[in-house]
Amino acid sequence: MSIENESIQNLFADLGINAAHTSKSLETLAAVNHKYIRDLKLNVSSVLGSQHMSRKEAVLLALSIAVNEKNDVLITAFEGLAVKEGATADEIAETHGCASLLSVNNVFYRFKHFMAGVEFYQKTPAGLRMSIMMNPAMGKPLFELMSLAVSAVNGCEQCVTSHEYSVREQGADQARVYDAIRLAAVIKGLCTVI
Repeated sequence: MSIENESIQNLFADLGINAAHTSKSLETLAAVNHKYIRDLKLNVSSVLGSQHMSRKEAVLLALSIAVNEKNDVLITAFEGLAVKEGATADEIAETHGCASLLSVNNVFYRFKHFMAGVEFYQKTPAGLRMSIMMNPAMGKPLFELMSLAVSAVNGCEQCVTSHEYSVREQGADQARVYDAIRLAAVIKGLCTVI
């Protein structure tokens, strides 16, 4: 049984989500035809249509947030959209890997940040393998932008600062960074209700 709400059905059609999909949050919002549904649909369309990144880049960034949030419906939807935009199997797999790696790094470096006054923690090497970051199939600029977006969602100040610096060093302007973070925020919100 599908939810009888035009904005939800249009959002599902845009993302390639089965029209019969439902969730408690969507049912609750649709029951009163809440205005947030329309806002969410418009926000998703807006961030996926960024002027500062290609559609393929936007969809891969959205996929990284869906993976980070473990939202299988959106993972499937964004993988399908990524393929339509020309993403390779390596780029899609790397997006999954990036989200996982940043989950590791965000916990580890957030701890180090919290414990800034403890010399042992600051001087002891992480001892974590991160070879995926060295020569990514999607290219270093997009991988760093994706790392920044996932780090922002996970709330790691040290990683956000580091990846924002790296993204800017590789030539991205502040508008591209800003759009990536807007996209991450909207997709995080989408994950909450889908």
